[in-house]
Amino acid sequence: MASSSYSTPCAACKFLRRKCVPDCVFAPYFPPEEPQKFASVHKIFGASNVSKILNEVPPDQREDAVNSLAYEAEARMKDPVYGCVGAISVLQRQVIRLQKELDATNADLFRYACAELPVAAAQFGRRGSAGNNGGGQFNPNYECYYPNSLWSNEDTSGKSEGN
Repeated sequence: MASSSYSTPCAACKFLRRKCVPDCVFAPYFPPEEPQKFASVHKIFGASNVSKILNEVPPDQREDAVNSLAYEAEARMKDPVYGCVGAISVLQRQVIRLQKELDATNADLFRYACAELPVAAAQFGRRGSAGNNGGGQFNPNYECYYPNSLWSNEDTSGKSEGN
């Protein structure tokens, strides 16, 4: 998609007001339809630095490099101090908050399920296991235990795993 002298210059050459040559390093990555992409990258990194980066990166990775530069440039324009790191930090805090909410919801579901088990055991009887002399006897000391390590990092039962 390199520009030639008879076609529309790439966004970089148009922005820099220069002739777009057939082997223009910017042409494949900054098409004329996306002038803002190059403008933001140029404002943050400078055309010379972007040209150096593109020449040092292997050709098969240049598109990813340009997309990364464009993303970082847009983020720097929105948040000059933190850039995309600020956006990543906000998303990480959101993931942590949502994970805690999910863990609490799962714990509530298990507490609800455990509260229903003794009622079901009394109604339908529990099949005997070692030490139980017959099905149908309700054991009020029966506890519903689920290892907390599967659902959260906190021990909400007050028991240690060794007990």
